[in-house]
Amino acid sequence: MEGFDLIIIGAGPIGLSCGIEAKKAGLNYVIIEKGCLVNSLYHYPMNMTFFSTSEKLEIGDVPFVSNNAKPTRVEALEYYRRVCTSWDLNVRLYEEVKEAKLSTMGSFSMATTRGKYSARAVVLALGFYDLPFLLNVPGEDLSKVKHYYGEPHPYFKQKVVVIGAANSAVDAALETWRKGAEVTMVIREAAFGDNVKYWVKPDIENRIKEGSIKAHFNSTVKSISETHIEIQTPEGTKRIANDFVLAMTGYQPPFAFMKSLGIQFQDDEFHTPVYDEKTMQTNVSSLYLAGVVCGGLKTNKWFIENSRDHAKLIIKDLMQ
Repeated sequence: MEGFDLIIIGAGPIGLSCGIEAKKAGLNYVIIEKGCLVNSLYHYPMNMTFFSTSEKLEIGDVPFVSNNAKPTRVEALEYYRRVCTSWDLNVRLYEEVKEAKLSTMGSFSMATTRGKYSARAVVLALGFYDLPFLLNVPGEDLSKVKHYYGEPHPYFKQKVVVIGAANSAVDAALETWRKGAEVTMVIREAAFGDNVKYWVKPDIENRIKEGSIKAHFNSTVKSISETHIEIQTPEGTKRIANDFVLAMTGYQPPFAFMKSLGIQFQDDEFHTPVYDEKTMQTNVSSLYLAGVVCGGLKTNKWFIENSRDHAKLIIKDLMQ
């Protein structure tokens, strides 16, 4: 069993930031990630553009130079690879944590797909992109249903239904339509929210207004078959011919894993975990949260730009 001062679970930008601060403080640390480096960013749509400017995505005093006013996914992947290399961070990729628990001695023990570890403190920088919200309707398990969108090419000349009204759904709808798909959106709300990127919102609204993209607001999915999708609309049930369903319904943190470590949650609609905002420590001693996981189901509360300082708060508390 390997022993560390600190184990950081998650090698996203905030996990890397925690590793940088731990290294600066002289702590013996390791960052464990079940996928590739910045795994969530890697699974974003290939042509995605960030809402934030490059300087707001910087960590570890490594400059992020972009060719655009707002950086692309490809530029971000290159940048965070450079950060990891520049700081020579101790990152172990493609290693999934299977079990973690707090011992009676006050330290943490952990078993992964590759080994066993112990540490006096743990940071959960988990993100939320691995667990999509399911529709829970018949046919959702068909191969034509996708909860992740990568690129538009596979949907050329296909009848595509995009479910959702957030940025991921809007991007998928516009991109697939522009590459030759026949696109219909199914939206539970009455309109697009203010969180949709301001330079994209007029685009999707105009495409719907002119009829290029069909949209059903205040509507939900009832069932999915190999050839059709059935939806409930204010005008009644409608059956739409369909080749692919892009269910951009959002994602959630790994609540079960968090509960297994003893983390408590507030009694609110977002299932917000309990933690001290000054130290990022949870109700469990020496167990910290960092990044988007702090918001529970409110996954649009924390971003890279406003949670980069979580790392400094955590390491400051550990060093006291």
